[in-house]
Amino acid sequence: MTIRDLTSTDKFFLLAGPCVIESEDMAMRIAEKIVSITADRGIPYVFKGSYRKANRSRIDSFTGIGDENALRVLRKVRDTFNIPVVTDIHSAEEAEMAAEYVDILQIPAFLCRQTDLLSAAAKTGRVVNIKKGQFLSPGAMKFAAEKVISEGGEGRVMLTERGTTFGYQDLVVDFRGIPQMKKFGHPVIMDITHSLQQPNQTAGVTGGMPEMIETMAKAAIAVGADGLFIETHENPAVAKSDGANMLKLDLLEGLLDRLLRLRAAIN
Repeated sequence: MTIRDLTSTDKFFLLAGPCVIESEDMAMRIAEKIVSITADRGIPYVFKGSYRKANRSRIDSFTGIGDENALRVLRKVRDTFNIPVVTDIHSAEEAEMAAEYVDILQIPAFLCRQTDLLSAAAKTGRVVNIKKGQFLSPGAMKFAAEKVISEGGEGRVMLTERGTTFGYQDLVVDFRGIPQMKKFGHPVIMDITHSLQQPNQTAGVTGGMPEMIETMAKAAIAVGADGLFIETHENPAVAKSDGANMLKLDLLEGLLDRLLRLRAAIN
């Protein structure tokens, strides 16, 4: 898979799926549904699923079904539906392992300045999606991208906006950041659902504002985002990670239709 495969149409591309792989059956059902929706509309689609969650708030939070098990699920999704897949990595040692199963390696926002992690991801030859740290300006992402490019990653970088820390328990999005980051020459993605998180809750479970998903997505399309990142689940209320800010899967089709109309109007 190349970035050109995702950006060759006049539509936005979509990275979507569950926050974390909870089971093979669940992942396959979600992938099948989204593949059907996006194929009918000509939207380039990447299945998203974390094989392990390394940054949960509480020690008793669900982190995954085991690295190898989850990575095999991601490979099965890719092979069954003939679509690219993306997952997070958290250390340089994970890059080569995960690259055997997925097409895009994603750098979590809180690790976006880790030089050894970015370098290891670049050396795999995979596309690298770098999420902007909640603590960074859009302009600072130029240097994260350059770390990947310096290891042979030219043409294999994507940047993702996911909000900026606002106080202790909220995030805000400065939509100026999308056109600012696009000036670096890489596709820019808007992470809709993580931008609506409300972290650091006293219960140790991140809150969210899913009712604002459509508003956030429309704003991203309006300012020229190349792609959208949306975590979705059949029943967010029982999701084992980030349920408070995920989109219910049944709502995705209508949302994409409205966003396509907006994109066409802007173009």
